[in-house]
Amino acid sequence: MTESKARNGRSSPRSARRMAREFALQAVYAWLLRGGQSLAELGEIDAHVRDGEGFDQADTQWYHTLLQGATHQAESLRARFVPYIDRPLEELSPIEHAVLLIGSFELIHHVEVPYRVAINEAVELAKSFGGTDGYRFVNGVLDKLAAEVRATEVQATARR
Repeated sequence: MTESKARNGRSSPRSARRMAREFALQAVYAWLLRGGQSLAELGEIDAHVRDGEGFDQADTQWYHTLLQGATHQAESLRARFVPYIDRPLEELSPIEHAVLLIGSFELIHHVEVPYRVAINEAVELAKSFGGTDGYRFVNGVLDKLAAEVRATEVQATARR
């Protein structure tokens, strides 16, 4: 899994940041499957993911930032996106849940990443790893969250 389709239909290498997001998704997904509460297991999960093929080509600092942020702040992140989901949190697929944690973390804590980029990257993760229409759900939830946490940026973009 070292290539993705570019907009022009040709294959192009994935960026180091995209790869970091994919590896972070794997780690957060594994953490959620283990209950999503214990940070003690995170070291083992992290070591396993870092041993994965191609990890050396990822932006390892961004991976670490996303993994630590999405897991250590999971409770507060959930509190921010749960109002925008259409079902109980327990009914989310682990992929959707993990993508929402990562996407919410980027939107809330990394304003240097344009909100559209954060949402698009989350949608791409959901398309690649989630269920058939999971990406639409993720897009809808993160759009609503962005309107709340990045209101000025969203409004400025809408005026263009």
